Amino acid sequence: MLSPGVESQLHKLPWVCEKGAGSSIILQGHIDCGSLLGHRAAYRMCFAMAAFFFIFCLLMICVRSSRDPRAAIQNGFWFFKFLVFVGITVGAFYIPDGSFSNVWFYFGVVGSFLFLLIQLVLVIDFAHSWNQRWLSKAEECDSRAWYAGLFFFTILFYALSITAVVLLFIYYTQPGACYEGKVFISLNLTLCVCISIVAVLPKVQDAQPNSGLLQASVITLYTMFVTWLALSNVPDQKCNPHLLTHFGNGTILAGPEGYETQWWDAPSIVGLIVFILCTFFISLRSSDHRQVNTLMQTEECSQVQEATQQQVVISEGRAIDNEQDSVTYSYSFFHFCLVLASLHVMMTLTNWYRPGETLKMISTWTAVWVKICASWAGLLLYLWTLVAPLLLPNRDFS
Repeated sequence: MLSPGVESQLHKLPWVCEKGAGSSIILQGHIDCGSLLGHRAAYRMCFAMAAFFFIFCLLMICVRSSRDPRAAIQNGFWFFKFLVFVGITVGAFYIPDGSFSNVWFYFGVVGSFLFLLIQLVLVIDFAHSWNQRWLSKAEECDSRAWYAGLFFFTILFYALSITAVVLLFIYYTQPGACYEGKVFISLNLTLCVCISIVAVLPKVQDAQPNSGLLQASVITLYTMFVTWLALSNVPDQKCNPHLLTHFGNGTILAGPEGYETQWWDAPSIVGLIVFILCTFFISLRSSDHRQVNTLMQTEECSQVQEATQQQVVISEGRAIDNEQDSVTYSYSFFHFCLVLASLHVMMTLTNWYRPGETLKMISTWTAVWVKICASWAGLLLYLWTLVAPLLLPNRDFS
């Protein structure tokens, strides 16, 4: 819907540049009208996805085993589910514009913030699991190659993080201006240094022998990534190179809304790649850590594998039901994650823009603060995984 070819075709529709009954809106060029249309279309497509998964989220509440009649809907009836999805999508394009885009923008903000937190949980779990498995391999094989690998990736991630900080200061700050960006970059850098120090403190190492700089380096790199996403939404042209757009006559538009809409910039593309990877993690993977499985409503890997070996029997090309006693993941929470994923991809695809008063697509400080707060929440969450065994010694954090 946001690709130039589709935009140019949809632009021919009579209602594209109209507001209300017959009153047309004169915008500053074809790009504004096309961008507004692409924005509307993307919002309606993702609204349909979010609504579809939300219906299933409500429908699958408290499904405990495959004996529940609703489990058959979860695991079958694919033709009818696709039919329902197509119906919701078609219906979404008949929603009157009015205040829909502005209201749905804030739904997207909240959903995307929550999905960023889920991404952070998955990144933290991935870092812990990676470090733990490579340390186990090093002990089993009595080989220093595994330690060398951990050391190499730790140095690599910190080097990439430092490079990111330098590039952010070069491209997203200016002398005597862009104070917000300078504060965000400096503060996040300071917090990352602090968690790196905490990760190797003797008391933390005693409580969690598997904690180390690899996890801290992964979290540091991800924090710099989220900081980059936040700065790419700063609505000040001086501090955001993504908003400096040249037109054919060589001039640059000025003013709070004086820039051309661009959907496919570097932050959006990288953000979509990370989104796809995290969605695969949500869909396919169970964790080795009990706390993560409690949060994500899944069973531990060892339990899933044992249940699979004992209960799943392949006979004549068909798999026997292995969820007659209990489901291996929460159906409802799975669909809830996909609701948040739908909202997050909607915001990522549209660069967190929303229509301004002149119906031009504008960036907002709301997007900046949501992403910065998500980075802070992720750092606090990782810090909690380090200090929780010290603060709550009677609980099992194995």
